[in-house]
Amino acid sequence: MFDVLILNGNLVDGTGSKSVKKDVGILKDKIEAIGNLKKSSAKVIIDATGKTISPGFIDTHAHSDASLLLDPIHENGIRQGITTEILGQDGLSYAPLSKENYLINKNYLAGILGNPPDDLDMSSVEKFRSHYDKKCSINTVYPVPHGAIRLEILGFEDKPLVGEDMQKAKKLLYKSLEEGAVGLATGMSYYPNAWSDTTELIELCEVVSDASKVYVTHLRDRNTERGYKGGGILEALEIGRKSGVKVHFSHHRTNASNAGNIPEIIGDIDKAKDQGVDVTLELYPYPTGSTYPLSFLPSFAHEGGPEQVLNRLNNPVEFERIVNTMREELSPYRINAFDDAIFSYSPNNKNLEGMSLSDIAEQNNQSTAITLCELLRDTELELGYWQSPPKNVSVWNQVNEDAVSLLKRDDYMVGSDSIPMGEFCHPRAYGCFPRFLGRLRRKHWSDGLEQMIQRMTQNAAERFGLTDRGVIKENYYADIVIFDSEIINDTATYDDPIQFPVGIDHVLVNGEFVVRDNNVTGAIPGRAIP
Repeated sequence: MFDVLILNGNLVDGTGSKSVKKDVGILKDKIEAIGNLKKSSAKVIIDATGKTISPGFIDTHAHSDASLLLDPIHENGIRQGITTEILGQDGLSYAPLSKENYLINKNYLAGILGNPPDDLDMSSVEKFRSHYDKKCSINTVYPVPHGAIRLEILGFEDKPLVGEDMQKAKKLLYKSLEEGAVGLATGMSYYPNAWSDTTELIELCEVVSDASKVYVTHLRDRNTERGYKGGGILEALEIGRKSGVKVHFSHHRTNASNAGNIPEIIGDIDKAKDQGVDVTLELYPYPTGSTYPLSFLPSFAHEGGPEQVLNRLNNPVEFERIVNTMREELSPYRINAFDDAIFSYSPNNKNLEGMSLSDIAEQNNQSTAITLCELLRDTELELGYWQSPPKNVSVWNQVNEDAVSLLKRDDYMVGSDSIPMGEFCHPRAYGCFPRFLGRLRRKHWSDGLEQMIQRMTQNAAERFGLTDRGVIKENYYADIVIFDSEIINDTATYDDPIQFPVGIDHVLVNGEFVVRDNNVTGAIPGRAIP
């Protein structure tokens, strides 16, 4: 007898093969049998007639590190069909850190991750993983955050990581990989990550390469003089070329400034791939992003960590220095984000959520730079934002088409870049995967269901070494989504983001229902994997 038997569905197994009508039998946490199982018995039988049976979606880029600790049911993720999330992204997370450094970093990252409990042991990747294993609804995966490595070795200081300090960092990185980390993740818009240079990253990535794991990069746009050829794509490729590491590009897509010009963002990557650099990429289907506005402050303002940032913002001389230099270090894309910022998360002043920086500045009859610095000071840095979408609908439509065109490549996968914090969070936290599978697939890739699912499942599992996951196959883990391919769609919008998608009936994680008949069960079967 099976524990769960799924009958009469259209099986899309995650490999890209065409769908077939088959039944799936689940025993405990594994797929026990696939075929004609209509004469079999089971504790629970699901009639999936007319529905698609798919592997659970793997979100390759999520900022749920704290939210899962605070809300382990994680409804915004599981209702999308997400069964696994990769945390630690952009080099922004909590382990391996001493108690003191954990408290420093959790305060520094509160605007993007929220506020996890103070009393957690984050001294190792092993300890970090234990806080999620069988304690939340989804599976979690963790690359070592570059920021945590730097903070633990050097403190929150702009110093070179060389000599004995580099040896300590490599030892800590090696230990973290041994404890189950799937690679090294960095974000070169953020601190202390952006105080590094290319040489440092190459040396760290040699350790990652030796372990056959992955370097995940949010490209450099701060301290660009420290990066190979000014940072960005060329720096990431040079790191892969010199260290031999597998390189994975975070949220690599077009936006309003380069909509329709895919060769501009992909040309150097394809050339490097032809030369032997191992590259994969991810994206989400939205024209703008979201992060925390603390990252707009100039490099010097971050030294010493959050306490010193606040001290500077409370010092009139330092405040003026920050305001006068803030825009000098921002890339054109980041300047646009600065000008179009809408506050998404502000637990210390909920009235800010949904308001625009420019409108607040105009009301106060002052510059946006002064206004932002005052708000960061007054909210004690716990402030998130997203960038407004384009006013030109044709540009937005082109970005949508570009997203599907990029996902048609076999080196792409899907990462929501979800930040599920605040009443006006970015809609990708609630709609990323069904947006691709629903409106965008139907408009731009009508016959691409199987290939799109492959990008969301097998591609990610293989890239990050997630054993026996990402495909519906006998003896693989039963991470499964059952949905209506004709109905599935996102409903979350920029102005009303906390809206669940439609068309997703059932979600199983490790053989247990976390969503059944479109209702959340409250189960927490997620494992820390691989």
